[in-house]
Amino acid sequence: MKRSALIRHPQRHGCRRIREGARHSWWRNEGNGRRSAVPRHREINDILARKICRDLAIDVIGQGT
Repeated sequence: MKRSALIRHPQRHGCRRIREGARHSWWRNEGNGRRSAVPRHREINDILARKICRDLAIDVIGQGT
């Protein structure tokens, strides 16, 4: 999956980027305070994308979106 598509998904669910690290962007769900790191690769493995969604407690991408 493209990183840009993954980034749009949490934004639609009320998540915001809280900071930029050296290799990751950190995102937080404003509703519940849960955080997750999103790597800066052009392509992100689907398994990792699902894990990021679970970490943020939002709908898993591709299911219910």
